[in-house]
Amino acid sequence: MATVYTQDDLKGRVKSPGWTLVTGKKDQSISDTLEKILRITHHRHKSGQAPGLVREIETNIELDMIQIEQLWQYLGLPV
Repeated sequence: MATVYTQDDLKGRVKSPGWTLVTGKKDQSISDTLEKILRITHHRHKSGQAPGLVREIETNIELDMIQIEQLWQYLGLPV
């Protein structure tokens, strides 16, 4: 079973590389730090698009929408 990160764990990982954004379109898959991925998901959300699926590449951890929104707030991005 996959590890589930706490919100504090995720906040400690925002600068860590090894995260990917899956949008359903292969040509739009992006891999970078969690912070960059979160900023992209926030932009997508604000423009009316689905944020996409955030995964940690090595562990295959997936973040749910609530976790993503909490991290947007942590980064000072409006929800």
